[in-house]
Amino acid sequence: MNISLRQLRAFLAVARQRHFRRAAEYLHLSQPAVSRHIAELEAELGVRLFDRTTREVVPTETGRYLESAIERVLDELEGVLGHVHSEGERRRGKVRIASVPTLSASLMPLCIADCAREYPELTIQLHDQAQTLVLDSVRGGEVDFGIAIDPPEAGDFDCETIMRDPFCLVCPPDHPLAALKTVPWKKLQDQPLVLLDYSSGSRRLIDLALHKHGVNAMVVQQTGHTHTAFRMVEAGLGITITPVLSSPPSSLAVRPLTPMEHRTVMLIHRRQRSLSPLASLVWNRLRELSTNNQLTSY
Repeated sequence: MNISLRQLRAFLAVARQRHFRRAAEYLHLSQPAVSRHIAELEAELGVRLFDRTTREVVPTETGRYLESAIERVLDELEGVLGHVHSEGERRRGKVRIASVPTLSASLMPLCIADCAREYPELTIQLHDQAQTLVLDSVRGGEVDFGIAIDPPEAGDFDCETIMRDPFCLVCPPDHPLAALKTVPWKKLQDQPLVLLDYSSGSRRLIDLALHKHGVNAMVVQQTGHTHTAFRMVEAGLGITITPVLSSPPSSLAVRPLTPMEHRTVMLIHRRQRSLSPLASLVWNRLRELSTNNQLTSY
């Protein structure tokens, strides 16, 4: 059978209105179009659905049976189609995310590429920022949510931990510490250190780890970006402590620091502010990617 949804809707409108003109007005169609839909439906089914008089149109016994059955089926179908449409709308639009640079360069490209494949009508706008700006952007509502490093002001946000990223030592390959498989934190005593500045979420944690292990930090340079620190290490200005996700270049030696200290990577959004369905979709995808990808391995 070749029966269309339009034909069934036209049939139901005529059955309810008992009149072709009123049914046409209800459906925002012309009367001839409605008459054609009914004639085609009757021809396809091989039965008469209406008895027509000059004053009204009355369903036949078969028409009454079809009316009671179709009314229920069409209501269900409208619900299904409405749900599918809302799912489509939920995946269309823009999500703004603020992220610290190391996550912008590691986790976010995976997320953006993954969402582009699955949800081509979704746009992710990335704000690649230092931690202090990420927190300000989330507080001010400039972004839907952020990816931050263990914010000290966690009470301002609703947070979810998605991974733990260990700190490592990065030094020239001919440096004495490069000969060790793992480097105890205490070995950093009196070593010239090139560290991130305090705009980074990692610097506070690095300072805490150095203090915890009794290291008097000899900081010779502070930088706003890990790649600047790496260039300084290559130039022989010192060694650096960095999260594994910062992806040190192959020209430098990378050694685990023991005992392991790590930074906590969190998704954050404004407290008591619900995420939109679209933002929730990306939030969940970031959680899945952080679980499924071994981003923190040496």
